[in-house]
Amino acid sequence: MWYLKLRLYLLLAVLFAVVYTIVSIISFSLGVKDFYFYLLLSLGMMFIQYMLGPKIVEWSMRVKYVTAAEYPQLHRMVEELSNKAGIPKPKIGIAQISLPNAFAFGRTLKDGRVCVTEGIISLLNQDELKAVLGHELSHLKNRDVITITLLSVIPIVLYRIAWHFLFYGGSGRRERSGNTALLGLAAFLFYFITNLLVLYASRIREYFADRGSLLLGNDPAFLASALYKLAYGSARIRKESLKEVEGFKAFFINDPSRSVEEIKELSQLDLDKSGTIDPDELLMLQNKKLDLGFSDKLLELLSTHPNMLKRIKQLSTYRKN
Repeated sequence: MWYLKLRLYLLLAVLFAVVYTIVSIISFSLGVKDFYFYLLLSLGMMFIQYMLGPKIVEWSMRVKYVTAAEYPQLHRMVEELSNKAGIPKPKIGIAQISLPNAFAFGRTLKDGRVCVTEGIISLLNQDELKAVLGHELSHLKNRDVITITLLSVIPIVLYRIAWHFLFYGGSGRRERSGNTALLGLAAFLFYFITNLLVLYASRIREYFADRGSLLLGNDPAFLASALYKLAYGSARIRKESLKEVEGFKAFFINDPSRSVEEIKELSQLDLDKSGTIDPDELLMLQNKKLDLGFSDKLLELLSTHPNMLKRIKQLSTYRKN
């Protein structure tokens, strides 16, 4: 865990150093007067998104909050995990979609919400579902939703700077010079780089949440088996259904749009063809060297989630708590 934290802190430092550098260049070299307008506009947009985000997720995912009387087992698992995590019990919802998955969101710990889809309830057994819920509660405990929201401001700001100087320029002679175009190109390059870094931060938070689920007492094999089943379950969903949730896949425990490719990799783990990954199969993966192709590495670089095979291999290195 300390290694993951170190990587995340270093990433935060790099991202904010980039912003400081860009602000300094603009302020002292070109004397741009309206930069802070774009900065404040971007921050304002992110604040609105932060405030309205939960409602947008609820509407888009067709979330219905349920009581303990309606889903006693689900409430019991979430309450037990919340107590272990030392956080308030979040609201529990059912997303009325067939795609098997789960997600957590909310502005603060007291505002936390954990949701499972209709598709996941019938797909996973109790231990696997509990491991998934532990992953989602760890997202709330780590407050990483807020972290990603704040980090996302950076590439947005840089994109607006690049767009302004490349296509609008300025009213003064100095602002219309070649330096303005160079600054726009530099900002666009920094936008691309920081966007990749934000995606990297998103992948790190998934590793954090996986480890967090195990710290709450879940067996690594149950979480690995759940991820395996979710990949298969997502691969059976119609493409039209996947398009409906495309904008929200960063919230999910896995990326459903990559499920077809993932099951080809994961099938080699299920040696007895039982449809699950048992502790012995997970243990065999621990000392196995992964051989990922260039396309796999490129897809991961541009994804919000880690490569599934790498992720399950990481689970194999953990012991049951």
